[in-house]
Amino acid sequence: MGRRFTNSWWVVVGAVAGLFVCNGPVLGFTFGVFLKPIMADTGWQRGSVSFALSFGGIFSAIAVPVLGRMMDRWSIRQVALPGVVLYALYLGLVGLSPRVFWVFTVMFALAEMTSAIQTPLGYAKAISAWFDPRRGLALGVAMAGVGLGGSVIPQLANFLVERIGWRGAYASLALLTLMIAFPAVALWIREPQPGEGERRVAISTAPLPGLSSREAARRSRFWLLAGVFFLVAVAINGTVAHVIPLLTDRGFSRDAATAIFGLFGLATLAGRLFAGYLVDRIFAPYIASAFFLAPIAGFVFLTSAAGPLPAVGVVLFGLGLGTEIDLIAFLVSRYFGQRAFGELYGYFFMVFGLGSSIGRTLGGYVFDLTGSYNAAFAGAAVLLVAAVILVNRLGAYTYPVGRSIELDFASEAAAS
Repeated sequence: MGRRFTNSWWVVVGAVAGLFVCNGPVLGFTFGVFLKPIMADTGWQRGSVSFALSFGGIFSAIAVPVLGRMMDRWSIRQVALPGVVLYALYLGLVGLSPRVFWVFTVMFALAEMTSAIQTPLGYAKAISAWFDPRRGLALGVAMAGVGLGGSVIPQLANFLVERIGWRGAYASLALLTLMIAFPAVALWIREPQPGEGERRVAISTAPLPGLSSREAARRSRFWLLAGVFFLVAVAINGTVAHVIPLLTDRGFSRDAATAIFGLFGLATLAGRLFAGYLVDRIFAPYIASAFFLAPIAGFVFLTSAAGPLPAVGVVLFGLGLGTEIDLIAFLVSRYFGQRAFGELYGYFFMVFGLGSSIGRTLGGYVFDLTGSYNAAFAGAAVLLVAAVILVNRLGAYTYPVGRSIELDFASEAAAS
């Protein structure tokens, strides 16, 4: 089972390191960095490259609940460690892809599919098992690793593209992922042993409180949450992917556009920490509403492309995206419990991944059809308003703070 921790926050440390190179910063947030270099190298249109860089997200999304179920059945490490190695291998091989559209699409899809192991799934599952009263804060701090990676990795990718080309850049990012994520998981990411964490009960004998995946799927809340995360992913992730191309279209150099995009990662980091602190104290759907509405103003500022306004727009995008992954984990644990956390988190992240892939692809095709991103931004604003309406229909938590601990003790007492 590994060495015992005297401090639960070591799990958070490991999560910050692993999420620094998760699939968001490495694949999602570098989308705009690689888009035009690949177009220039291959001669493909923006919509086509957007499709090639997004198609695999469908398979990644489908793989997440499968991995979640595997982690529920075995352990996080047994699934994650070989998975990280396989993902790094496929990502490195993208650089060897020929200039044949369907071959490139398939090779990138393999990298995207295996990147499911580097979604926040395993990290969120571990933290939710270790923490209860401070779960929101712990998740917020851990997911700040995504924001930190979102600030640094696109800058690094741009530096690598300029010096060794987009092919060498993907190989370098693959090596970086392996060097950071593998030891982070091996040293710090695991389920708590009996007596560890904020749920100090006989974990080996007491069943975890919560619903099975089938029971959860019969609840209207399951489908409301799925709708929320799908709409937010299409709107925000679909837009964020095209920030750098939009800015370069407006006359910014790629270095300047990438530097502005770096603010997105920092804003995401701040949003995750702030939202993580707040959801332990304020009803989470209220927090989500405020953060989901912020990017609507960001659309207006970004399209102006004048003075500091694009940077303000990017910051508002980051604040909006700074809650989504944290909220998936937090709301799953509060509405459905810990019993099938990995599988349920996987289903919601699958929906989120599908929305992200659809949003990125639509953004490219909308540009090819209209010559601008304005129509895509208008549609994204409508989707965010709809997401806010849905998230406010969830109702009170089923497993509020302390409830899971009470149920654990009751189960332990019954077992004895």
